[in-house]
Amino acid sequence: MIAAVRQIRPLYAFLAALFLAAGAIVVAQIEGGDRGIPPIDSSGSFEVAGIDVDAYGKTADLARMAGWREAQRRGWRLLWQKTHGGGGAPGLSDGALDSIVAAIVVEKEEISANRYIAKLGVLFDRARAGQILGVSSNYSRSAPLLVIPVQWTGGTPQSYEARTEWQKAWARFRNDESQIDYVRVSGTGADPLLLNVAQADRPGRRWWRAILDQYGAADVVIPQVRLERSWPGGPVTGHFSARYGPDNRVLSTFSLRVEKPANVPAMMDQAIKRIDGIYANALAAGLLRPDTSLIVEEPPTEEEMEEAEAETEASNTVPTEAAPEPQDEPARQTSVSNFTIQFETPDVSSVGSVESSVNGIPGVKGATTTSLALGGTSVMRVSFEGDIEMLRIALAARGFKVEGGGSALRIRR
Repeated sequence: MIAAVRQIRPLYAFLAALFLAAGAIVVAQIEGGDRGIPPIDSSGSFEVAGIDVDAYGKTADLARMAGWREAQRRGWRLLWQKTHGGGGAPGLSDGALDSIVAAIVVEKEEISANRYIAKLGVLFDRARAGQILGVSSNYSRSAPLLVIPVQWTGGTPQSYEARTEWQKAWARFRNDESQIDYVRVSGTGADPLLLNVAQADRPGRRWWRAILDQYGAADVVIPQVRLERSWPGGPVTGHFSARYGPDNRVLSTFSLRVEKPANVPAMMDQAIKRIDGIYANALAAGLLRPDTSLIVEEPPTEEEMEEAEAETEASNTVPTEAAPEPQDEPARQTSVSNFTIQFETPDVSSVGSVESSVNGIPGVKGATTTSLALGGTSVMRVSFEGDIEMLRIALAARGFKVEGGGSALRIRR
């Protein structure tokens, strides 16, 4: 008996070592590796880029400050021309410009003892500058879309498993003028496990819904790039594709080429601007509507099941008295259907206001916000006793401007 125990103990030791190794692999997948790039959020700013300055000063710091002041003045004039189509911009003092400038972006700079040469960008606060420009700070955007950038290099795909040039480009992309509300993650923590290449090709809706709820998104976009290198240190060709939805549907493709690897980051930035335009055109064409299959039906509660059983028993009960004569006009029978409504939510109060208005419509059994995007477009799920046209008419009667069709509508005040 003692010999048998001695033979089994090595097996226990092997299994224990195996479990420890598996745990170490999981921890390494989550914590280890060179990954994690915080994305830049410039959705609350107007951006003017590519301003060349050449300034002098008694010291290097004074020369830099003079260059930044010049960039602010020229940036304000360019922003006014951009939003008004020309004309002279109203003169603002340096102090007034300081109050509406959110940041100075240094694209390239050279500093000497008393000279400053640089290419700068200026970010203007959208709320403060918008008041002077006469432009509303509340602008319409798409529903929040989760971004999973996939890069193919040497036949190997990568998303957030490691830092790639494609992920870096999406992290530094400034979405201030974009019509798409991108949800970009840093790639740390559990991101590499949840938003990997395998997930991009997984069609299961319930798992997608769990992930989208985790990141506060209504749907997903999967921009991809496949890099081809002619030879080490030689030209690099990038084949890009704009993909959308849990089915990884291709909207458009294109290719770009640079002569040396050092120009790959610039190629990535140019490609993202084109892909953003592709998504914007798809949004205008109604192709970026949230997928209704991503809405998981909740199981009925015990109270709802009891009410349904009681109604069934009441309908099966045989009346003791004679039934009344049928009327000439048959009774209308309607069924409850679920619809998706997109609505603008510039602030917190607008969410409750729209929900209250929709819930007050006769025939609405429930209206719940399933995807919240403050400052953008949120998504509401509505259970309505009628068809989509009846709901459209009822919303219009409440003062909404209604667009769309099928099972999804978009409303505005």
